[in-house]
Formats: sequence, structure tokens, C-alpha cells
Amino acid sequence: MLFLGDIFPTGWQAAVQCDIQPTDTVVVWGAGPVGQFCIRSAVLLGAKQVVVIDNVPERLSMAEAGGAITINFDKESVLSRLKDLTNGKGPEKCIDAVGLEAHATRSLDSVYDRVKQSMMLESDRAHVLREMIYVCRPAGVLSIPGVYGGLVDKIPMGALMNKGLTVRTGQTHVNRWTDDLLRRIDEGQIDPSFVITHSVGLDQGPEMYKTFRDKQDGCVKVILKP
Repeated sequence: MLFLGDIFPTGWQAAVQCDIQPTDTVVVWGAGPVGQFCIRSAVLLGAKQVVVIDNVPERLSMAEAGGAITINFDKESVLSRLKDLTNGKGPEKCIDAVGLEAHATRSLDSVYDRVKQSMMLESDRAHVLREMIYVCRPAGVLSIPGVYGGLVDKIPMGALMNKGLTVRTGQTHVNRWTDDLLRRIDEGQIDPSFVITHSVGLDQGPEMYKTFRDKQDGCVKVILKP
């Protein structure tokens, strides 16, 4: 029940609005808590293959346990690997579970974003959005549960339009999905507790927020108990 208020329906909606078909490759950028539920939701919805992109080993291991092919962007080229996995055609469905704080550091656009932010000319880092537009197969779907808060720059609108991509975003419609997700939990299709890596007392909250922020101790999701 705990995760039905946020991360489970968020990941589920992100996958549902991809309109996943049995022949689809679904790629998820970000293997944090929401990304983990995107992965399992895409698997439940019958995707041919699910791929996840991150650079935190513990998150990638959890994603792999859930049925995903993993790409560590610190160790290999995302573009080359996706090309190989899709026979050069690109994925049909792409999910941005990262949002405005993308941590790419080796690309020119990430440097551009940080300079623009430092000059207060841009608020969000849109590396994942750009990458999804570039790699998605023509007529594909971009699903964006990742949060964006303000202004972004250098979005390749020409590619977005000419490839005929569909973009779906939005805050999660929690009540819309509750009954279906409860049924799937009761039927044993998924146990949402898989994402919990730490369970601590409420007094340890500030310490665990820092642990999660800094991606330490294999932290993916924390439960705080009064």
C-alpha cells in the first residue's frame, strides 16, 4: 500500500502511456525508484525487451533482477549499445525517469546546460530529453514521468517533428490506477517491496536523505518508521 501513493503508479502510468506492444523495445533512462517501477511495469505489459540506462551499480543490479538489459553510461556508449540492441532502428518507446537534474558530464550539451544554469539563463538540464529524441524510432513514443520545473534549451524540435514522435507527460493520476495495481499485487504479479533497500527510524531521516542523495550504501528506497 505504501508505494501506491506515488512511485508505483508513476512508473505504471509512464509505461501505460507508451502503449506497449509485444514487439517493442522500451528504454528507461534512470534506475531510481520510479525507474525501477517503470521497468517492472513495462515487463508486465509485455514488452519484447526492456533496457535501462544509469551509472549506479546497485540500481543497475536491481533493474537486471527485474528483467532489464542494463547500460552503464559511464562505461559504454548509450547510442552504440541501443543501436546494437535494436538492429540499428532505435527503440519504439522511451521513458525519461530522470527529469531536470540529469547528471551527464561527458557530453557537450551537459556542459552547455551547466553554463546556462550558472548564468541563470536555464533552469533544467535536458540531456535525457535530447537523447531520447535522437534515438527513438520514427513514430515512437516519449513518455516523461521525470519532473521538469522551468525552462530548457536546445531541444531538437526538428527531429521530434520530422520523426513523428508522440510526447506524453504529466503528474500521476494515482486514483485511476489504484484498483488495477492492488489487483496485480493481490494476484502476485508484483511485490512493490522489492525496491526497499533501507528501513530506519524517523530520527534517521536527515541522514538517510543524504545517503540517498549521494547514492551511498546501495540506497535505492528508504522506509522511515515512526
